[in-house]
Amino acid sequence: MNENVLGIVAGILTSVAMLPQLIKVIKEKNAEDLSWMMITILIIGLSLWVWYGIIKDELPIILSNAFAVLVNICLLFSYFKFRK
Repeated sequence: MNENVLGIVAGILTSVAMLPQLIKVIKEKNAEDLSWMMITILIIGLSLWVWYGIIKDELPIILSNAFAVLVNICLLFSYFKFRK
């Protein structure tokens, strides 16, 4: 398998992994079961992957992790908006 295809597929899967959680939180307006600390640590880790991708000039790493950062930032905002 081509390494770029592998990277793109892996990036897509990991990038969209949190979308069902975000949709559920927004739909139910309930974020009680989420850990803001876990989301924050994940955002930091994903941001470091973006930085790494920029250093290595690897577009699949940059794009997939940047999208995942955005999804998780939305999830973090939703946590603070919908927590009880």
